[in-house]
Amino acid sequence: MNNSKNDNSFLGTEPVGRLLMRLALPTVAAQLINMLYNIVDRIYIGHIPNVGATALTGVGVCMPLILIVSAFAALISNGGAPRASIYMGKGDYKTAESALGNCFVTQIIISVILTTVLLIWNHDFLMAFGASENTIGYAVDYMNIYAIGTIFVQLTLGMNAFITAQGFAKTGMLSVLIGAVANIILDPIFIFGFGMGVEGAALATIISQAMSCAWVLLFLVGKKTALRIRLCCMKLQPSIILPCLALGVSTFIMQASESVISVCFNSSLQRYGGDIAVGAMTILSSVMQFAMLPLQGLGQGAQPIVSYNYGARNAERVKKAFFLLLKSSLCYSILLWLGVMLFPELFASLFTNDAALISFTGRALRVYLAVLFIFGVQMACQMTFISLGNAVMSALAAIVRKFILLLPLIYLMPRLLPSDKTFAVYLAEPVADTIAVIFTATAFFFTFRKALAELKKPASE
Repeated sequence: MNNSKNDNSFLGTEPVGRLLMRLALPTVAAQLINMLYNIVDRIYIGHIPNVGATALTGVGVCMPLILIVSAFAALISNGGAPRASIYMGKGDYKTAESALGNCFVTQIIISVILTTVLLIWNHDFLMAFGASENTIGYAVDYMNIYAIGTIFVQLTLGMNAFITAQGFAKTGMLSVLIGAVANIILDPIFIFGFGMGVEGAALATIISQAMSCAWVLLFLVGKKTALRIRLCCMKLQPSIILPCLALGVSTFIMQASESVISVCFNSSLQRYGGDIAVGAMTILSSVMQFAMLPLQGLGQGAQPIVSYNYGARNAERVKKAFFLLLKSSLCYSILLWLGVMLFPELFASLFTNDAALISFTGRALRVYLAVLFIFGVQMACQMTFISLGNAVMSALAAIVRKFILLLPLIYLMPRLLPSDKTFAVYLAEPVADTIAVIFTATAFFFTFRKALAELKKPASE
């Protein structure tokens, strides 16, 4: 274990600015690659001869279920990986490997449960999420195959975080890149070459995820990793796994709630604005992904630095890493906000050629993303809560923004602004974000100051 300790010492010694750049660039790239992965998948499906539009709609109905599968992976990865980094910072590599082993076993258990549930009840779920008699066949065909590969999705997303948490950000990026490239190559072969249609797309996806999974697991049992998956660490211990799950709850809520939020937005917009308002919402959520994913990538890049040095009780490096993350996040969110405010129709035209939809979406973008420039604060604080192992505050920040603020505002804003109920629905997002940023920043100020003060005390206290 001494060699492992030496392998990770750079997290506590290398200049923070250079270290964040080294770790964040691959994690941001991984997020963007993953987004490209999903977009290309939909493009191929949409071009299936004669049935492309219907097939794409059917697969689109599967997205809430796919988001939930990803959310369970995030429950493990965003809870276990920061805990492991903190233990490594303390020099406790035995407990760090126990966290890895416990999370590995838990993900296998969750994967078996999810696979069973999806195979038995996917038809009922898909009908509830909006499938019609025309699209349910495509949706079921896709999910029946995708469900079989659930374990590959879970282990790839969940265990890859433990690679990044050790400072091997490039290796983590390669895990995503392998799956993305394989999927882009296999999609046309199975969909068009073998004439498998939607089933071919699902098969290409699970084969690609299996390749990524193999890469991740081979690394975590190999010689280059500081933390290894060991049989002796796989016995589930409540004192190990429960804190990991508690810490991952906030990210789970953020991801799982996206399906709920999407249904609520679409139902309200359909009522007040019809199909064009719902179509615009699809574009708005896609542009929001351009904001969220790089910000999450920055936070994931900073996580090993903050967590390791928090465990090592190095208050100055923790403070420096956070403020550098905050500045980087704010710079990105401000630049993207400026681009959206100045050229909203350009962003809309990336997703559609329909002139009416482009014009409508251009106006909606300026409303929906009106306060995007401060969202870097929300993400930097929320990701740092996770890096510090503060399960309560990380979960509370997610719950306040999504459930206490955004969900009620979707239905409340049209009542407060009855003159234009459609855009009142879009306005729920910036109103919720403004209040959430104020709440999160205030809570973080007091929590972070207390955490730094504790680190400056002698360890014996």
